[in-house]
Amino acid sequence: MEDSELVARSLAGDASAFGELVERYQRVLFQLAYRVLRDREEARDATQSAFVKAWTHLSQFDRSRRFFSWIYRIQLNEAFNRRGRMHPHDELDAALASSAEGPEDSHGRSLLEAAIAGALAELSADARDVIVLRHWLNLSYEEIAEHVHVPPKTVKSRLFAARQKLGEILKRRGFEPA
Repeated sequence: MEDSELVARSLAGDASAFGELVERYQRVLFQLAYRVLRDREEARDATQSAFVKAWTHLSQFDRSRRFFSWIYRIQLNEAFNRRGRMHPHDELDAALASSAEGPEDSHGRSLLEAAIAGALAELSADARDVIVLRHWLNLSYEEIAEHVHVPPKTVKSRLFAARQKLGEILKRRGFEPA
């Protein structure tokens, strides 16, 4: 069943239809939150919160758009908000425990991560989705195609174009490829 049909059934009061959407996207949304938060419990909480927000605001969803893009944006906002509320020492402790690199390397990586996050925000939703699903969540072309409801060949062409655009944006911001 298509997402749009599940959304329509959910809006008509069918809670099991929304449950199907949760089943369909909880794994990928958890992985996204985990990449941002680097904490399993926080990622679980963020994912649950994103689904609750989606359920409570489902009537505001623009049905001419893709549901995945909408819930993805809710999840990303939830994860970034939680990361901002995390205690700075928690993030520092996690970074120190998981990395043997020096402070210069860590600072450079942080700058690059911030530049990439900013550049991703400039991409279209379709381009951003395929970049994140492929490079952050390591999904195959077939898995991405399933999530964005296009053929795998379309995923490949979108990914190529998105990488090109991302590279242009990063270059414009002073980050040259290594």
